[in-house]
Amino acid sequence: MYNSIRRLAMASCIAAACLVTVSVSAAENPMVGGAAMYPTKTIVENASAAKNLTTLVAAVKAAGLVDTLSGTGPFTVFAPTNDAFAKLPKGTVDTLLMPENKAKLTKILTYHVVPGTHSAAELTAAARKGGMASMLTTVQGEKLTVKVADGKVWVVDAKGGKAAVTTADVGQSNGVVHVIDTVLMPK
Repeated sequence: MYNSIRRLAMASCIAAACLVTVSVSAAENPMVGGAAMYPTKTIVENASAAKNLTTLVAAVKAAGLVDTLSGTGPFTVFAPTNDAFAKLPKGTVDTLLMPENKAKLTKILTYHVVPGTHSAAELTAAARKGGMASMLTTVQGEKLTVKVADGKVWVVDAKGGKAAVTTADVGQSNGVVHVIDTVLMPK
């Protein structure tokens, strides 16, 4: 009887440890668009699984950036959701996806990418150190401003447009993604 209770207790402890491990993994890498994001997959692989990033994925494909964002990086990507793209004036996305607008689309998309891996904690610390704002240079070459206000991390583009980080620190094999609610626009 004692051995049976001991085995049952041991099995319960193992099951509890497994649940804690699964919970910690989920907490470390949030779901995006109803899909699990795996730190062993690339930015493109994970984004392709997220239902709320389909417009971004289509744009990345149209711009010919799949190989780049599947590369080793590391990259920090501020990923606009489908709703963020829907905020653009009517017809903008369809126009940008046309082959003749590939250069303009590439400029906009690479404006959402920063070299290196920058966690939300690092972005927040840098903003606080800089008097509540800090600057990042994008792959496209222009600057983004990161601010902390109202308990949120905000990314401000060259035209003064603001995007809130809605899901932070989505780990990827080649960087990190921060999901944002507005498309950022370069000059």
